[in-house]
Parts: sequence; structure tokens; C-alpha cells
Amino acid sequence: MQVYLVGGAVRDERLGLPVKERDWCVVGATPKELTDAGYKQVGKDFPVFLHPETGEEYALARTERKTAAGYHGFVFDTSPDVSIEEDLSRRDLTINALAVDSDGVLIDPFGGMQDLEKRLIRHVSDAFMEDPVRILRAAKFAARYARLGFRIAPETRDMMRQMVADGEADALVPDRVWKETEAALAGPNPHLYFEALRACRALRVVFPEVDALFGVPQPAKWHPEIDAGLHTMMVVEESEKISGDVEVRFAALMHDIGKARTNPAELPSHPGHEQLGKKMIREVAERLPVPRACRDLALIVAEYHTHCHRAFELRDETIVRVLEKTDAFRRPDRFERFLLACEADARGRTGFEHREYLQAAYFRAVFAAASGVDAAQIASDHDDAQIPAALRKARVAAVRQYRQRA
Repeated sequence: MQVYLVGGAVRDERLGLPVKERDWCVVGATPKELTDAGYKQVGKDFPVFLHPETGEEYALARTERKTAAGYHGFVFDTSPDVSIEEDLSRRDLTINALAVDSDGVLIDPFGGMQDLEKRLIRHVSDAFMEDPVRILRAAKFAARYARLGFRIAPETRDMMRQMVADGEADALVPDRVWKETEAALAGPNPHLYFEALRACRALRVVFPEVDALFGVPQPAKWHPEIDAGLHTMMVVEESEKISGDVEVRFAALMHDIGKARTNPAELPSHPGHEQLGKKMIREVAERLPVPRACRDLALIVAEYHTHCHRAFELRDETIVRVLEKTDAFRRPDRFERFLLACEADARGRTGFEHREYLQAAYFRAVFAAASGVDAAQIASDHDDAQIPAALRKARVAAVRQYRQRA
């Protein structure tokens, strides 16, 4: 039995990046030999084992053969005679098809090290076309390593585009789409993930609501970049600068998708895009396993981001209504995320990238004033049916008092 360190750990080590997790490949062993040694088997599609002490994943070397469309359409061979080179040959990208043996010797049969030096994200073989998830993974790596100068090799992008044209991307399952998208949103430069998907025409398959924004005009007075799709990418990019939170970044992606369904006769204005956006976000969340927290923040940002932008113009009653509708009093942490997403939207416009977003600070201040109301005292002074109205009245008065002093 031979054990090799494989994949991402080898890649990141060679790039001088911190290694977050280590995956191992076992050659010349059977499942029984590993379980007898104390390893715990996990995974249904192929044998993966957890080390009894470290908990790290050890997978039997395997080859695979395509038998049907989609991610699950493979038959695996995990017999003891599968070599490390054969195992590496089934991997998606050359920079992931690297292994190191127990003596520290590098195994690199497909030029992964050369592509690391050239900063290329390149497929190992034509087998790349057999698994549509690899489109998402290539886009994810393009975003993750863009800061190091990596780019998708032209021949790989052509292959990704051909996969979309052949309908292979249509077989992507919702779980994998969200898993890769969530990982991209959590990492650096997530806007480049969506741009890479659009470059190979996969964005219209996995996020058609976002893809439909490109080419939709907006008023030049407020959006010098004009294009709603370009604006959305700029907002996602700005969200990266001010928050590492996936919820904030997803809300940035979704905030304006209602503009894709604006009546053409109304363009370049977008009346009612907030409510249209809410409906579309729910459609996205029904199609993909978007976590509830991501969905809910996206919904309130879509509906109320324009209110936040007009903070100084709103009536006292409207400010309190926004605080109530965004559930700020019970979920102040989420209200803060709401403000961050609104700030990203305000800055995600050509020439506005460095402009101070005073509305967020203003909303924080009026929220603090409204939060100072003694809700317990009001509850004790009123019947149950009267409490909501009395509490709202007191909060409106507190906001009014703050604004008069400010």
C-alpha cells in the first residue's frame, strides 16, 4: 500500500499559500484493508475513508468511465492495481493533478507545475468535458487565484463553451451549482466567477436571472456604466471589499435582478423592480438550495435598498417602517448586513467606487435612537392589542427627535 498527498494541498503548498486541508490517495489497497486498520468509510459513490486519528480523507485510487449525462453518470474502478498516474488522469485541472509520495517526490504527469508557473488553469484531458461541474470549478479557481495572475487557458475556455453548447451544462444538479457558487462567494474575487461563467455562456444556464441583466440599460444620471449586468458585477466586487460574508455578497448579486423583467416601454427606468426582484429571488431559492439566511437578506435588500439610498428624504414614519420590515429590532446583525449590501450597491457604479455612503451611518444613528425606546415599559402600560401601535409611535417620536437635533 502506498499513500500520496494529492490535489489542492500540493498545489497550494507549491504556490506558497496556507494549506487548509489535506487529501490523500491510497494505491494498492482494498476497502477491507483500510477498515481493518481503523479507517472509517464514508461516501456512497466510491470508497473514501477517514483517518482514525487525523480525520483527514483517504480515497482509494480510482479510474472512471462516463456512462450517462451529468455529475452522477460515471462508473468507478477502485481496484488495487489502479496507479497514481491513472488516478491523477481523471482529475479536472493540471494544477490539481499533482501528488507527493511518502519520500517527498513530486508526481506530475500532466504538466501541473508548468501551468502553475505560467499561471494557467488548464484541463488535464478531453475527459474534462464529461463532467459539467468542472465548468463551475474552473470558474471558481479563476476567481480564487486571479490575484496571483491565473487565467483560464483559451483551449479550456473553448472546451467549457462547447460543453454548454452541447447541453452538458443542462445536467448540472442544483446541489452542486450552489456548492461551487457558495465556495466562490466565500472566496476572493467572486465577481470573476460569474464573469468566467458568462464568458463560456454557462451563466445563462445556472443563473439565467443574472445573465439576463446584461444589455439592460439604466439611467446614465445614476448609473454611468449604463448596463445593469455590468453594474451587478461592480456591486459584487464592492461587496467583496467591505464584507467577507456570503449573505452580503449573495444579496449584492441578487439586489437588482428585477430589472431584467422591466417592461421595455419603461426603459431605461425600472419602476417596481424591487417587487419583481423579490419574486425572482424566491424562484432562484426554489431552484437552488440557497440557505434561508442568504435568501432572506437578499429579499430585504431587493425590496428596501432604494429606501436606504433615500434615507435623508424619508419621513420619520417611513424610516421606522423600514426598520420594522427589515426586522432590525430583533435582528440587528442582519440589519447591519443589509446596510453593507446597500453600501456596495451605492459604490458599484462608475465613478462612485470611493464615495462615502453617508446613508448607512445615518440609518445606524436613527436605528440607535429608535432602539432606545423602552419597549418593556410600553408593554406594561398598554393592552396587548395596543402595544404595536404604541411602540411604533414612540419609535417615530424618537427618530423625529434625533433628526431635529442632528
